[in-house]
Amino acid sequence: MRLPEWFRRMTQPDFRREAEKLFDYMVEQRRDFHRHPELGFQETRTSGIVADTLQQLGLEVQRGVGQTGVVALLEGAKPGPTIMVRFDMDALPIQEENLLDYASQTPGVMHACGHDGHTTMGLALAKILTHYQEEMAGAIKFVFQPAEEGMGGAFAMIADGVLQNPRPDVALAMHLWTPEEFGKVRVVEGPCMASSSVFTLTVQGHGGHGAAPHLAVDPILAAAQIVSGLQSIVSRNVNPQDSVVVSIGQFSAGTTFNVIPDRAILKGTVRSYNNDLHRMIYRRILEMAHHQAIAFSCEATMETIAIVAAVNNAPEPTAVVRRAAAQMMGADNIVEHRTMASEDMGYILEEIPGCYFFIGARNSEKGYTFAHHHPRFNFDERAMMDGVAVMGQAIANYVMPENGREP
Repeated sequence: MRLPEWFRRMTQPDFRREAEKLFDYMVEQRRDFHRHPELGFQETRTSGIVADTLQQLGLEVQRGVGQTGVVALLEGAKPGPTIMVRFDMDALPIQEENLLDYASQTPGVMHACGHDGHTTMGLALAKILTHYQEEMAGAIKFVFQPAEEGMGGAFAMIADGVLQNPRPDVALAMHLWTPEEFGKVRVVEGPCMASSSVFTLTVQGHGGHGAAPHLAVDPILAAAQIVSGLQSIVSRNVNPQDSVVVSIGQFSAGTTFNVIPDRAILKGTVRSYNNDLHRMIYRRILEMAHHQAIAFSCEATMETIAIVAAVNNAPEPTAVVRRAAAQMMGADNIVEHRTMASEDMGYILEEIPGCYFFIGARNSEKGYTFAHHHPRFNFDERAMMDGVAVMGQAIANYVMPENGREP
């Protein structure tokens, strides 16, 4: 029997109010993590705090999953689905330029992507949801992941069995997002973040004196033509309705001004939402590099490193998150969103249907406008309350159906 609407409202957890109660805790904990950032697979202090906090809440905790990851299980009083919620913990090899009393105390390492906030929101959610264990029909699997920043943390946790015992029915994750203003939520069905891979092109020539280029085979000239040529792949080989990025981020050659080197090295990235298209792009890169190099009497070889799959949001979990966002933030504050940035949550969503969404954290008045991975990156800490509220309500829509979700 369906409960009366007034009774459902009375018994439903108020995740907005719960998040507000924990705001001071979240600010303090986030700033502590920010002062003490740790690179991927080195998050020993961070994961220790996470595991200790979850254990104190009475959760069943596993340490060392995927080297430095933490997994905790909160089981409800009644049977139901298992909802996995994932939070990343690692920092970046960046020297912080913010003049803050909580700036990084570790030279050359900084939380420049918001993972300090993500970890904090995960702990706040655990603190809230443990109070509703008796009302829960199902389980919540809290996953605190190491090494998201291109180091294979999701792979490591999957290899250690994070998707088993119990296997999640749904996987959810979120990202504080400074491209979007505070108070907004970005949610979209289907691909929301691109697949990403790295390639290295080595152009082999024959070195010589800069005063006698006719006696050398110049790999710099060949590599420069390759860089220019690669830009035509997207404009001439890709359907204009598809989204693809091909970027060269590193060009290395030579050691001094008057010597033509033996080789030049190009490093770049490909981003797309379509794996078949991604493979076609790589074929064209190799073809173009090979023939451009031959035109200048050089030889080009390519090495490819796959990093992450595209992040694809499944229809049903996306609808649940969108409903939670409307409940907590208002439907007018939901934005359709895709980005060519990448995230190894994509590997988890290949196995488990789920939704990855973004919490607006930009504040132009306070100067929180710098891009992710910038040495002056920061975010509006109030956004952590939004993230906790939306994620908490989304979880309730699954494990507290009589309170949060239409039967």
